[in-house]
Amino acid sequence: MSLSLILIIAGMAIVTYIPRMLPLVFLNIDQVPNWVQAILRNVPYAALGALIFPGILYVHENIWYGIIGGATALLVAYIGANLIIVVMSSIAVLMIFSVFF
Repeated sequence: MSLSLILIIAGMAIVTYIPRMLPLVFLNIDQVPNWVQAILRNVPYAALGALIFPGILYVHENIWYGIIGGATALLVAYIGANLIIVVMSSIAVLMIFSVFF
């Protein structure tokens, strides 16, 4: 492994670790306020939306795969299931859809 690759990996590790460490060091609080917890609870769904939505728009074969998968994810997330259940339910519905159509 070359030195430049090792330095790149070390640099990425540092810039990933620092934003996670700084609040713990400088805020010095025992518990996060409720309003911050409410925001952080929605972060996985926001990330899921950012990952899925472009895929819904750029389905090349059949746009219905994107629409049905996105609608399934939206419905299951709205019900309140955790992230892995949202993803797995979308995959399952699309597998069933691909068998029949």
